[in-house]
This record gives sequence, structure tokens and C-alpha cells, in this order.
Amino acid sequence: MKAKRFFLQENELPTQWYNIQADMINKPMPLLNPATMEPLKPEDLYPIFAEELCRQELDQTHRYIDIPEPVQEMYRYYRSTPLVRAYGLEKALDTPAHIYFKNESVSPVGSHKLNSAIAQAYYCKQEGVTNVTTETGAGQWGTALSYAAKVFGLEAAVYQVKISYEQKPYRRSMMQVFGAQVTPSPSMSTRAGKDILTVNPNYQGSLGTAISEAVELARMTPGCKYTLGSVMSHVSLHQTVIGLEAEKQMEMAGEYPDTVIACFGGGSNFGGIAFPFMRHKILEGKKTRFIAAEPASCPKLTKGKFEYDFGDETGYTPLLPMFTLGHKFAPANIHAGGLRYHGAGVIVSQLMKDGYMEAVDIEQLDSFKAGCLFAKAEGIIPAPESCHAIAATVNEALKCKEAGESKVILFNLSGHGLMDMSAYDQYLAGNLANYSYNG
Repeated sequence: MKAKRFFLQENELPTQWYNIQADMINKPMPLLNPATMEPLKPEDLYPIFAEELCRQELDQTHRYIDIPEPVQEMYRYYRSTPLVRAYGLEKALDTPAHIYFKNESVSPVGSHKLNSAIAQAYYCKQEGVTNVTTETGAGQWGTALSYAAKVFGLEAAVYQVKISYEQKPYRRSMMQVFGAQVTPSPSMSTRAGKDILTVNPNYQGSLGTAISEAVELARMTPGCKYTLGSVMSHVSLHQTVIGLEAEKQMEMAGEYPDTVIACFGGGSNFGGIAFPFMRHKILEGKKTRFIAAEPASCPKLTKGKFEYDFGDETGYTPLLPMFTLGHKFAPANIHAGGLRYHGAGVIVSQLMKDGYMEAVDIEQLDSFKAGCLFAKAEGIIPAPESCHAIAATVNEALKCKEAGESKVILFNLSGHGLMDMSAYDQYLAGNLANYSYNG
């Protein structure tokens, strides 16, 4: 048996992020100012985001963007994350496929979200910001931002989707341990929240609602900037450290992926693992398949429309050209809270439109079944979000078994599920259900 785990040395870690927009044949369509319907300029976003993040967001020219040394220093605490050959899962499936996973669950906060949280907190600090605010679904992004804010001496306020606030109390506790103020969304602390609760007092929230509240707080509070855990292009940019590392690690393993898979909420985790490999498909014609695994209850890529839409429920954000179920979409209360978002990021949406990637939707019960299989085979309990990627991987590996093909599959294990054991309890007790999208 060959080596199971592959690590990079410190001098091999990425010093630049990869900006796929520079290599895309069809660039993403521009973000629009909803008041003027004119394309946004970086300065239009300055009231909301740190200025450097605004420039990164709209940069379609520079292929590589330097990672600031303080951010690299923080990355060295936990990167590189291991690339792992999933021999146990291969054996359990009796498949000729070679399965690898990039284990982002080993970060201090248990997920890939820290890769961008560190960068965003750093840029805010450099600009003289004192407070940051954000939204979070399952709590992985909120936890990462809370920790990164504390590292750089910032105060953090997190709006957590109410259903996840109730379902995942220990993620809330983690954010509070790091010093963040955590508010269930929708709340009575913002005009957006009050308006939503007036219409629907029992509304359990959505990421779109929480984004509205966080953006409103940032706009109304001096010295405060909004930060975002997915969807936006600068977030996917920061996450490319995952795929850049994985490229070198796959070389160490002596293989190259035929298929790259990741779960899909807004697109940063998918883009992080996929974009560095996808540049070879764009520039060199590599035949690698890229599969985004989204929940069947929130299938923006498989059943949404490509159109301009708001990134939040109230309409505070710019208009984004994306695959969307509509910014008023109220998702089902599945446990993969990080995937309950109505739209896809603009880069991924353009790549999907141009045929560089594909998407599958996964039922909630199928995702937990795959997660339990993976846990028994590999000894890691995956987050409910990551279970969707595992389910898609299992399906592809079984196709290899049926066809007698030995393909190489790489997926991103975006986070562990140790804070999600109540969801596993409900699954094992038979108390979870599938939810159908009724578009």
C-alpha cells in the first residue's frame, strides 16, 4: 500500500492566491448597482467591504494575487492540510476508483472557512476598522470569523440563521468563546429583521435574511465592515489555497484527478478545491470533470435560473448575475445549514453556464447515509455539508465499479461534524426527512 497522507513542507505552501477570472474565456458579467443599473466600480463597495477586498472582488486581470505575510503566518499554524487516500472508503465500496480527499477539517475551527476569515480580518484591520459583522448558517463561517477577528483585535457581531442557532448550540458557544456577539436571525435589532418578523413572526430564517441584517449593521455602525463567508469572488479567491496545495499533493501521490467534487452552498468551498485544477481545463483542454453537490431542497444550480438577483433577502446587496432560486426563497430546515443559500457565486455561475462544471442534488437522508459510511471507513465524522460531497463521490465510485474503470476522484472534506452530533442523533433515530424543492 502506498502512502495514505500527503503533506507539504512550509516552503512549499502557496504564497499567492489564484484568480480564475483572469483565465476565463467568458468573464463573469458585471455586478450592478440596483439604483442605477450601472456596473459596479470597486469604490461602490467601499461602504460595505474593506477596500482591498473590493478590488479583489472585481479583478479580472491578475492571475495571481500575493498573500500578505501576516496571513501566510497564520496559515502556517494549520496548513498544509493533508491530502488523504481513502483506502477504507474504497474497500467499503469495493470500487476500482482511487479516492482522495483534502481534509480541511483539521483547521483550528474545524473547517475551510478560516482560509478567508483570516484574510478578511487582516484587510479590515489594515484599513483601521474596529468592528466586523457577518452572517452564518451552520456556524462554521461565524466561528472562523469570530476567531480571526480576535486574532487581529477586532470586535465581531454574527447573525446566525435562527434554525441553526437552535439546532447547533455548540457552534454558537464556540463563537461566544472567541468573543463574538451572536444574534439569531431574523432579529428585532435591525430594520430588515423587524420587517421580516412583522410579516412572518415564526420565520426560522435564511442566509439571505442574515446577510440583510449584517449588511445593515455594517452600514449603520461607524468603524464597522461587513465580511462574507461564501458567494463573493474574493472569498473563492482566498480558498484557492486548498486546490493549489492539492495540486502539489496529487503530484506526490503520482496521480491526477479525473473528477473533482465539493459540496455547494454559495461556491467558495467548491471554487477553492476546483479552480486551480480547472485552469488546466480552460487553458490546456484537460478532461477533468467538476461536480458541485448541492442539497435537493435548495438546488440553485440544477433547478435555478441564471439571472440578476440580490444576494440577500431585503435587497441591500448589489445585483449579482447568478443561478438563483430567488432572493425571497425560504429554504427547508435541513441540517446542512451552510448550503441553505438561494444563489450561486458569479464565477461559478458563469463556469456552469459555459459547461466547465456540472451539478447534482443530494437528498438529506442520502447525505447522512454517505456520511456514516465515510465515518466507519475513515474514522472522521463529516459535517452535514461535507456529506453531500461524500454522497456524490460514492455515486461516482460506484459507477466506476459498474463500468470496471479505475478513475481518480478527489473531493473536499470541508469540515468535521463534531458540532453536529444532534443531527446524526436524529438521523440514526429515523427522525430526519427529505425535502423536495417546489419551484
